[in-house]
Amino acid sequence: MYGERLTGIEQEVSALKDRVFRSRARLAVLRDTVLRGVMAGSRLVATHRNIMGSGFRLVKIVVVLDGAQVFIRDDDTGDLDKLDEFEIYDGNLVPGPHRIGVELTYQGNGYGVFSYLRDYSFTNSAVHDFDAPKDGEVKLVSVGFEKGNITTEMQDRPAVEWQTIDAGAGKSKRIPPARGSANAGAAASAEKAEGESKK
Repeated sequence: MYGERLTGIEQEVSALKDRVFRSRARLAVLRDTVLRGVMAGSRLVATHRNIMGSGFRLVKIVVVLDGAQVFIRDDDTGDLDKLDEFEIYDGNLVPGPHRIGVELTYQGNGYGVFSYLRDYSFTNSAVHDFDAPKDGEVKLVSVGFEKGNITTEMQDRPAVEWQTIDAGAGKSKRIPPARGSANAGAAASAEKAEGESKK
């Protein structure tokens, strides 16, 4: 009995060490990318805009740049959902190709006969490939919104897309979903939330 528990603990410790190693490797790559970007003068400014319908409440956002997580915010108090737009990245990059991705998690928001929606969560993501110019700046915005109409299933309504911002004109340009993005297949994953009352 004791030997089995010890073996289990050793396996957990080994798995944890592996995750830490991989996280350090990703951070090292990102650090080198940023440092080279500082010297080259390339910069990325990214924000998230929340225009989702009232039937959904934003509770988590995760942003990944070139394979490394650069932003995460997890909030079930409702404060995150109240923000119309907020910054998710502002930093230097090495000139050349890059990939940025965003994953949004929503909780159903309903009252009365629709209160059951609170027991469900919906996750949607999108990635975007872009080129950082030398001595230039790239402005991007991820937009979370509700698509479809009254006949669209709830799990198919959450959507997110990337837009480029024209620094000179201040206008945004829609970017088609990249291959591999959840939006490319026009689908969002929905899963039943496990509340304490369900245990």
